[in-house]
Amino acid sequence: VVIVSAGLGSPSSSRLLADQMAAGIRRAEPGASVEVVELRPLAHDVVDATLTGFAPPRLQHVVDQVGAADALGFVTPIFQASYSGLFKSFADVLEPDQLIGKPVLLGATGGTARHSLVVEHAMRPLMAYLQAVPVPTGVFASPHDWSAEGEGALTSRVDRAVGELMSLLGGAGTGRTRDDEID
Repeated sequence: VVIVSAGLGSPSSSRLLADQMAAGIRRAEPGASVEVVELRPLAHDVVDATLTGFAPPRLQHVVDQVGAADALGFVTPIFQASYSGLFKSFADVLEPDQLIGKPVLLGATGGTARHSLVVEHAMRPLMAYLQAVPVPTGVFASPHDWSAEGEGALTSRVDRAVGELMSLLGGAGTGRTRDDEID
C-alpha cells in the first residue's frame, strides 16, 4: 500500500493523517507493506512534469510505486473548500489509466470541520474520473481530532476505512453491512 500525502507544511497534519492510516493498515494486517510518500519535497518535480510531460527520476519513482501498489491512500489539506493544487497536479501527472480498479483510502485535513465534505464533493469525483475504487468511508481530520479528546474518534474512522480497504483487497467488497453503526 502506498499512501501519498500532499501536505504543504512541515510538520504537516496531512502527513500525520497519512501516518495514522499507515498505522491502521499495520494494525489490521501486520505483514502488510506500507509506505508513506510526501509530495512536498517533489513539488518542483511535479510542476516540471506538468510543463514538460516527463517526470524527473525522483517523481517517476513515486509514479511507478503508485502504479505497482495493490492499494493506495491519498491525503490532502483543504484550501478554499477543495483539495490542494499539489494533490491535483500530482493526479494530473499520473497516466490516465494508472488508477483503474485500485482500492483507495481518501483522507483530508482542514482547519475546521466545515471542510469535511470535501472528501465527498472533490476527492471522490476525481477518483471516479480516474476509475479508482475509493472505500465508502473517507477520513477527515480537523484540529479537534489531534487533541486527546478527539483522537479516539479519528482512530475509529481510520480503522473503519482501513477495514473497508482490507476487505476490498481480500475480495469481499467493503465488508460493511446495513447494521454497521456510523460514528
